[in-house]
Amino acid sequence: MRAATIVTAAALAFAPAGSAARAVEPAADPAPPVAAPAGRVPIFAMPGRSHTGPLPPLSAAERALADELAADVRRLAVTIGERNATPFAAAGLRAAEEFLRTALEAAGYEPVRQAWQVKGITVANLVAEVPGAGKADEILVVGGHYDSVAGCPGADDNASGTAATLALARGLARARPARTLRFAFFANEEPPWFQTDEMGSLKYARRCRERREKIVGMLSLETMGYFSDAPGSQKFDAFPPLRLVYPDTGNFIAFVSDVRSGGFTTRVVESFRRTTRFPAHGLALPDAIDGIGWSDHWSFAQVGYPAAMVTDTAVFRYPHYHAAEDTPDKLDFDRMARVVAGLRRVTAELAEVPADDGAAMPAERVP
Repeated sequence: MRAATIVTAAALAFAPAGSAARAVEPAADPAPPVAAPAGRVPIFAMPGRSHTGPLPPLSAAERALADELAADVRRLAVTIGERNATPFAAAGLRAAEEFLRTALEAAGYEPVRQAWQVKGITVANLVAEVPGAGKADEILVVGGHYDSVAGCPGADDNASGTAATLALARGLARARPARTLRFAFFANEEPPWFQTDEMGSLKYARRCRERREKIVGMLSLETMGYFSDAPGSQKFDAFPPLRLVYPDTGNFIAFVSDVRSGGFTTRVVESFRRTTRFPAHGLALPDAIDGIGWSDHWSFAQVGYPAAMVTDTAVFRYPHYHAAEDTPDKLDFDRMARVVAGLRRVTAELAEVPADDGAAMPAERVP
């Protein structure tokens, strides 16, 4: 996720020429979304009901998933540590890429590498694909960035989102979706590359648009491992009126998009709430509001693809955001596993994986 120092949309507009990424107009044949577009109207109320009350016991599959997530986050944030395109952490970025490539190959994928250079350092996106059948030209992308900001081991931001993407890729590797599934791992999301032409997800989204690929939706998994049951732990500094609509206890997962992707976000939240007993809230607001576009979903929205961020809300909840203290011991892997299990159900549903496939975790009984 972007830097803790708030840079407003107005500041970006007055940046030096060429320093900020330019939006790309959608092609004449925009990809069909998995839900009707919401136009440009802000959305606060989402379908279904957010789970309240005690969480159910973890299933055996969720317990195994929690252990998997913890191991992968520790690999990225402790064994590898800081990872970005600077002379001090480029080796960490390469090590993270190699770890992801090896893990994807072990799951049966042949990951595709999109590489480029920034200031003499080679960086790369990795993409793994499960081909669709019947609607193979329609593509659902699930991804997260694997770099960390300078001076930070990046456990929550964003080893958590990277580990979640990897877990979904492993779990759905042998699925038989109607739509094509892509799992993407992006470099250069953090400053100084954020929302510039060197941002990894923007390079990838632009290439997809140039190839006229029909991406029906993109989920950006971003800072998703920190939860708190303390009243007042959820902050609304970027847009105070939200405190009138959403709880001030940071124990939920959030689904966030700009208004152009509101229809897609609504569909995702509906699916998650219907199948998963975990608190979940969503909104679609103009991306001029701080926080709305603070991840890789922003890149896909720039080229006309529907996209949403899945997040614990980062700086608006997490006290160790972009700090040296962003370490795995701060994260709640049990709750994170519940979220990732829910996202596996959502992803399977959006990609139209057959109910008898066995790739999607069984839906929970939601009251």
